[in-house]
Amino acid sequence: MGKLIKNHWARLIVLTAAAYQIVAALQGFFWPKIFWDFATKNFDGAVKPIPILQIINLLFGLFVLAWEWPLGAITATALHRSIEARLVVLPLSALVAILLYQGTNAGLYYLIGMGVYFWAFAEGETICPLPWTLPRRAPRAPISKV
Repeated sequence: MGKLIKNHWARLIVLTAAAYQIVAALQGFFWPKIFWDFATKNFDGAVKPIPILQIINLLFGLFVLAWEWPLGAITATALHRSIEARLVVLPLSALVAILLYQGTNAGLYYLIGMGVYFWAFAEGETICPLPWTLPRRAPRAPISKV
């Protein structure tokens, strides 16, 4: 059996969350609703008449999708290889997704993906420069006969 590469698994979860966030933002343009409207109507200005929260969700979703896929310009950069940067950006993406009614599932997926990224970070995993490749093993020293 192989070893679970947690950053690959987290990448798949976050890719799903980003795609879901983009679709939720597009739906939010047609049916604007903030998630917390049952508690207060004070936040309705974020979704109508000007769709500020929907635009922010769309931008975050596109950025995270381009970062996780990754887009050709981002590949092999320090930003692409940094789990720490992901652990900073993903909570912000989750927050803006959870605020929009249609994006609550995307926000929950972001939180799960962030937990898996933290697990990978805690175990010392690194993200390879080329996407979807395996880390190289250190060459083995020859066995000396004594």
